[in-house]
Order: sequence, then structure tokens, then C-alpha cells
Amino acid sequence: MPSATYSTEITLAPATTPELPEIVSGESLRLGTSNTRRFVGLEHGASVSYFLVDNQPGEGPGLHWHPYAETWVLIDGTARIMIGDRTFVANAGDTATVPAGVWHGFTNVGEGRLRVLCIHASAVIVQTWADED
Repeated sequence: MPSATYSTEITLAPATTPELPEIVSGESLRLGTSNTRRFVGLEHGASVSYFLVDNQPGEGPGLHWHPYAETWVLIDGTARIMIGDRTFVANAGDTATVPAGVWHGFTNVGEGRLRVLCIHASAVIVQTWADED
């Protein structure tokens, strides 16, 4: 496992579990002005979290790792995926899983938009970036 300190991407208030099922609007999950959305399970009584990534050609998250497994489901487009020291090309309909503690990232290498559902096996999102000091 890489030696790095964990960094949380978000600051969480004390967890409250919804008493009734809820619908979380996609718009409320949007990250800034991007089309990407972030769902933090702890905020909604769920034990998983996710990013719904929506990237233009050439875009994608840099190398990072999590203390839990992550599963990617490619919805649209083509991605070059780096997992550890291996590189793959994945297309819409493909699924990839990254083990806990392994450096990984992906880039949109297609001509159109890349949409990837990135499922985090955790109620909170914890990631350490390769370019962090």
C-alpha cells in the first residue's frame, strides 16, 4: 500500500439517517459548474458513495488511491484506465474494479463525452492524490 496520509474530500456534519426513503436530486449532487456529480452515502443513510463522472475528451482524474475498493461502470465513451502498473482501454458497457490501496486513474480518450459511474465501497469518500505534498 502506498505510504501517504488519508485526506477526505469533504467535511461531514454528524450523520443522520433518514427515517424515510428519499430521492436525492441530481442537481443537488453537481460539483460546481461541471456535469460530474458526487453522492456521499453517509449524508443519506447509505453505506456506499459514488461519483457520476462526465468528462470531455482529455479529461479525467489524476492518479489517486482509496483505503477501500472502487468499481467503475462505463456508461458512455472510451477511457484509458490506469490500475497499478497496468493500463487498459475500456468502452461503454465495461466494468473495472480497483482493489483498496492501489494507485489508479482514467482519462477520456474518445472523441465524445465520457460518463463513468465510480462506486466507492464506503459511506464516505476518502482519497489520496499522487500530486499531494
